[in-house]
Amino acid sequence: MAHEGNGSDNLKPGTAPLVLASASPRRTELMQEAGYTFEVLVPEVEEAHDESLTCESLTIENARLKAMAVASQRPNAVIVAADTLVYLDDKPIGKPADLEDAAGMLRRLSGRTHKVCTGVAIVARGGAEERTFPVISEVTFKLLTEEIIRDYHSRIQPLDKAGAYAVQDESAMIIERVEGSWSNVKGLPMERLNEELRVFLTR
Repeated sequence: MAHEGNGSDNLKPGTAPLVLASASPRRTELMQEAGYTFEVLVPEVEEAHDESLTCESLTIENARLKAMAVASQRPNAVIVAADTLVYLDDKPIGKPADLEDAAGMLRRLSGRTHKVCTGVAIVARGGAEERTFPVISEVTFKLLTEEIIRDYHSRIQPLDKAGAYAVQDESAMIIERVEGSWSNVKGLPMERLNEELRVFLTR
C-alpha cells in the first residue's frame, strides 16, 4: 500500500523509494504526518522474546528482523522498521491476552514511571547497508482507580497495545507526563528518524 506525502521535503524527487515494514497503523500515521511518500509492507517474522536482553538490544533485534524480511522484496528501497516495548522494573510488558490482563497491566503502571523503548532499523541495498538505534521515553501514570481503568478500556482497544494503553487515545485520563519523545511512545521516534533518513534518502 502506497502513501503520498503532504509536501514535506523529507523525501525529495529522485531519491530512493521508501518502505515502512510495519503492520502498525500508528506508525503509518506518524510517517504520513511527517510528509513522507512511502509504501507499507507487513513483514512476516517470528519476533525475539529473550528477556535477558536489554530493552535496547531486544527492540533493535526485532526491528532488524522486520527490516531484513522486507529488504529482499524491495532491494532498491530504503526500509524502515521498528519495535516498541513497555518496560516496568526492567521487565517487558507486552500486549494483554484479554481484558482482565489489560486491567492488571494498568494496575501495575498506576502511579509509577515506566520506560517505552523503540528500536529502529533502517536498511538499504537489500540489507547491505543498515543503521540501528534505540530511543527511550519515560511515561508517568496518574494514580488509577478501578473505575478509571474500566472507563479507559471502554474507550480504546487495549488488546493490540503494549502495556494496554496508547498515548494518542484518551491519554489525559491516565498519563501524568511524558519525558522524551512523544512520538516514540506512539511507536516511532520521528525526531531521530528524520535525521537518520536524510542520510539514506539523499545520497
